[in-house]
Amino acid sequence: MKVSWRTKLRVWLFNFYPPYLGAGIRITHIAPDFSKFRTEMKLTFYNKNYVGVHFGGSLYAMCDPFYMLILLERLGTDYIVWDKAGNMQFLKPGTGKVFAEFYISDEEIARIKEEVAKKKKADFVFYADVKDTEGEVIARVEKVVYVRRRGKLPLQN
Repeated sequence: MKVSWRTKLRVWLFNFYPPYLGAGIRITHIAPDFSKFRTEMKLTFYNKNYVGVHFGGSLYAMCDPFYMLILLERLGTDYIVWDKAGNMQFLKPGTGKVFAEFYISDEEIARIKEEVAKKKKADFVFYADVKDTEGEVIARVEKVVYVRRRGKLPLQN
């Protein structure tokens, strides 16, 4: 599938988002259907912590909005989507370039729509691993995303 100029523009613009620019976070891939994002971050003097490894806040920032963004794009304007909670476990020091991928399948999108149709609103939990260049997991993030249908009245939105 060919990547549209709009997708290329979004990748370019995301990479100039000040928190990402300041931490050295780069978005290296956005799927044309917005089902998948890939981020990376090199270890530099401005994202190192006191002991010389990746600052935890930068690691979390490289994982923060992507499940919400995928759902916003894939569900469309009939749904309200909010990041509700997040948790990160640091498993190993990050000492070089690190990567993370975020993906929600078509089947999962259909399941989310079905559950929200039944319950009107729901929380969904997603997980992603931050890996180093050897493929070892250095951190694991858990994101909770709230989804509900938009109401018909302006006060419901």
